[in-house]
Amino acid sequence: MDKLEQKKYPIGQFQCPEKISDPELDQFIRTIKEFPSKLKHLVENWTDEQLDTQYREGGWKVRQLINHLADSHMNSFIRFKLALTEENPTIKPYDEAKWAELQDSFNIEIKPALQILKGLHKRWVYEMKCLTNKELQSTFHHPEQNKNITLRESIGFYSWHCDHHFAHIINLKIEKGW
Repeated sequence: MDKLEQKKYPIGQFQCPEKISDPELDQFIRTIKEFPSKLKHLVENWTDEQLDTQYREGGWKVRQLINHLADSHMNSFIRFKLALTEENPTIKPYDEAKWAELQDSFNIEIKPALQILKGLHKRWVYEMKCLTNKELQSTFHHPEQNKNITLRESIGFYSWHCDHHFAHIINLKIEKGW
């Protein structure tokens, strides 16, 4: 893996296990549960200058990344609810890069995004822990990927998503000596 790829994917690209065991699922849910407080503790005292630093050349600023996490996880929570209440609904993709350029991602303080993540993850984890094995097999159709995704697989992806972006921020912190 070259240096740019390492900066883009510091924990590697997401590889969905063929079969996600119950202990793996429990760990994925634990990661999602702990993520908002872990992220808050990492960045809550950062200055605007630190938050406005790109985590890699050509990448988003940390502020945009934190707002992206709130946007992405809100979308995922809605996809969960759609999958639980409809038969294999086709979800609406969104242009993450364009969302990250909107003023609420680019300029606003990070506190609202951290608050969203805290409340959203509390509700999301509660829902995840209540799911039966049958419900975990509920799917939504992702038109850009042209595939059906189970909730079990989606939980795995969003656990990775938390760790992936946390690694971006922690690596920047280490690189800058913050």
